[in-house]
Amino acid sequence: MHDVVQNYYGKELQGTDDLKTSACCDISNMPEWLKPLLANIHDEVLSRYYGCGLVCPALLEGCRILDLGSGSGRDVYALAQLVGATGHVVGVDMTDEQLAVAKQHQDYHIDKFGYDNVTFLHGYIEKLDELDLAAGSFDIIVSNCVINLSPDKAAVMASVQRLLKPGGEFYFSDVYADRRIPQHLIDDPVLYGECLSGALYWKDFIRLARGAEFSDPRLVEDRPLEITDPILAAKIGNIQFFSATYRLFKIAALEDACEDYGQAVIYKGSIEQSPHRFDLDKHHAIEAGRVFPVCGNTFRMLQESRFAPHFEFIGDDSRHYGIFAGCGELMPFHQTMMPATGLGVCC
Repeated sequence: MHDVVQNYYGKELQGTDDLKTSACCDISNMPEWLKPLLANIHDEVLSRYYGCGLVCPALLEGCRILDLGSGSGRDVYALAQLVGATGHVVGVDMTDEQLAVAKQHQDYHIDKFGYDNVTFLHGYIEKLDELDLAAGSFDIIVSNCVINLSPDKAAVMASVQRLLKPGGEFYFSDVYADRRIPQHLIDDPVLYGECLSGALYWKDFIRLARGAEFSDPRLVEDRPLEITDPILAAKIGNIQFFSATYRLFKIAALEDACEDYGQAVIYKGSIEQSPHRFDLDKHHAIEAGRVFPVCGNTFRMLQESRFAPHFEFIGDDSRHYGIFAGCGELMPFHQTMMPATGLGVCC
């Protein structure tokens, strides 16, 4: 699969227009405040970009970021502007042709930004242990429509867990399927290169994340993918694909369910790009100044991450009130007494 991907992205594709689907390339949801960053990036870097929008969480100044599958460097150079001179962005990619584009224009971006804060490394995202990257050395790890291309996704997740600092996060976009992909489609080089047949069944991704000690994966946003190429659509049949962004926090105390401890937070409105509302994920839009009840996991994600200074925290975990209402998990037992019938009840 490494050979397939390297050939597809290094030789078959010469620009974004060569892609046959929109699975790996969509900028429709890009925030307005991010678009000016692209104006500072070299045209060739932009033209060789194959990712899903721009993967960019809030509050990056001074952060150390790792970009898995950095390609021609577009996201690295965008993030470099947001972390500033005191931060650093490292890009890892296995495709020589893509890395050559990224490195060729490094001096151009140093002149444009006024500082040098990026590094590009040749390597495989399943073999990050082979690179000189210290454990617990990154605040944030990002990836843009690349994990699906990896033949060993469990190794990727394990390395991400190792490289993140406590309280750090893995924030990434990728393609997911509504079912497991059959092997004959996985073996199709075009479907694989187009970020489709390497996609995980979404439930398997949740299992994989939890297996790597990311106990509570949070879905940030998602959209269905329409396969407009008739030949590829015919091969895929009824499988449905989705582009989705997840955030996974490295916080040891997170539980595998949303538990209610009677806690709440108040967002101060102090993050520049989000003065009125902070969106932690798809289901947590936290309005500034308002007491917002949260489960124990959400409380910890905010309190033990870089977001802590921007919130007030109410309560602790000394009392437990059961599962947190509205978190998609219900107690399975009947909560009303059954009438006496004299009959035994089997499970």
